Amino acid sequence: MSENIVTVTDANFEEEVLKSPLPVIVDFWAVWCVPCKMIAPTVDQIAIEYKDKLKVGKLDVDASRAVPAKYGVRGIPTILLFKGGQLKETIVGALPKDKIVAVISKHF
Repeated sequence: MSENIVTVTDANFEEEVLKSPLPVIVDFWAVWCVPCKMIAPTVDQIAIEYKDKLKVGKLDVDASRAVPAKYGVRGIPTILLFKGGQLKETIVGALPKDKIVAVISKHF
């Protein structure tokens, strides 16, 4: 995992995501999830390329269950984009990088 990615948990979600001055994407994943492993390098690349414009976090759905339940995350991988403490976008599935970037770039 890139050093530009924050580990998000139920405990630090408000501080890391909702109170962030930058837009934040949170990648909801699990160790056993093969599609999650497939998009991990893409999420790493986005974290590096957009490090001054976007905060990138990963939340393990097995370790933190309250946040995924609150935001209706039913399948993984799911990427949620938050801006100003509000959920703005939901991306479900292992989409290619260009599709993910097209969705998130509207919020810079």
